[in-house]
Amino acid sequence: MTKIFSLDIVTPSKKVYTGFVSSVSAPGVCGGFQVLVNHATMLSQIGIGEMKLLDEQNNEIHFSTSGGFFEVNNNKIIYLAETTEPKHEIDVTRAKASMQRAEERMKHKVSVDLARALHAYEKAKNRISVATK
Repeated sequence: MTKIFSLDIVTPSKKVYTGFVSSVSAPGVCGGFQVLVNHATMLSQIGIGEMKLLDEQNNEIHFSTSGGFFEVNNNKIIYLAETTEPKHEIDVTRAKASMQRAEERMKHKVSVDLARALHAYEKAKNRISVATK
């Protein structure tokens, strides 16, 4: 029998995922990590990247993430996400347009917060990467 634990992925606007999983890989701001059953208690900040999980039926599910906090405690994970999208919900056309706008802002540097433009670019690039795997 596969060893499983519970996972909830929540954004400010909705619960994105709730269920049982056997593995979660996430992009921590200090490097990626994986959580399996009976993992030690931890709290991590999540960066822009891809989150992968294996559900109860051993299906691999991919999410594009852009930040938040990830807590592991007693075989329960709660990921409080700034934004996250499952691979099948990513609008690649919209992500490409967002990436193009960010590139233009960075190129022209006209009263633009470059850090914000770079963040938007990285988020869009990640969404495209996750959607096209």
